[in-house]
Amino acid sequence: MSHENDPKEQPLISHLIELRDRILRCLLVVLAIFLCLFPFANEIYTFVAAPLTDVLPEGTQMIATAVTSPFFAPFKLTFFTAVFLAVPFLLHQLWAFIAPGLYKNEIKIAFPILVSSILLFYLGIAFSYFVVLGFIFRFFTSVGPEGVAIMTDISLYLDFVLLMFFAFGLTFEIPIATVLLIISGATTPKSLAQKRPYVVIGCFVAGMLLTPADPFSQSMLAIPMWMLFELGIVAGRILRKEGVGEDADETDEESDDDTDDDKKASDKDSKEGTEAKT
Repeated sequence: MSHENDPKEQPLISHLIELRDRILRCLLVVLAIFLCLFPFANEIYTFVAAPLTDVLPEGTQMIATAVTSPFFAPFKLTFFTAVFLAVPFLLHQLWAFIAPGLYKNEIKIAFPILVSSILLFYLGIAFSYFVVLGFIFRFFTSVGPEGVAIMTDISLYLDFVLLMFFAFGLTFEIPIATVLLIISGATTPKSLAQKRPYVVIGCFVAGMLLTPADPFSQSMLAIPMWMLFELGIVAGRILRKEGVGEDADETDEESDDDTDDDKKASDKDSKEGTEAKT
């Protein structure tokens, strides 16, 4: 009994051991990057706070309302920075774990998508930092009531910035999701284009949920989401012209043809049976 079960259990155990090893590597890499960056934690926070500090009125500055905030806010930011910088290695470990189970045609599609997703994630964070945050802070610091001093808590500012980074990083993955839906045969570019009004409404709803409750942040997220959706449709059309995903379409067409042939044969048999009875 035990001898018969060994061939079935051994592959599962080896996969679990490999998964454990790769997770430990990921944790070690994140820890190593964190330890290298921690001596520069205050400088990193100053860099991230620049979009706000550059537009603050003269004589105002950021504050810490909690005793531990001056330490834990840069500590938290440094940890997330280490994770962001380790994303290529983390995804490489994920790729190395699942790649042996993929077919050659799947690897041909999956690897470019993986690389594109990393670049788009970083591009989303860069867009948020260099474009969106400056615009939002410049607007809100200029419309405050007279006599109100703007002094933002460093912990609340960090939470706001990380939320924006995460939201825009995910938003810039929309073209990848759109292309995957198209090449997998789940939908077509024409079908997605017909659903454009619903997608636009969904973008603004997502912008409302993923950003602070103000129309400017919502619009700064929703409009790029819409544009990225359109980019995904264009990329999907190009891939379909090049033949990617045609196998699924041909299979569907063949199954439809088989169904039509079966239906015709059934109708013919029914007609012959009726004539025989007559």
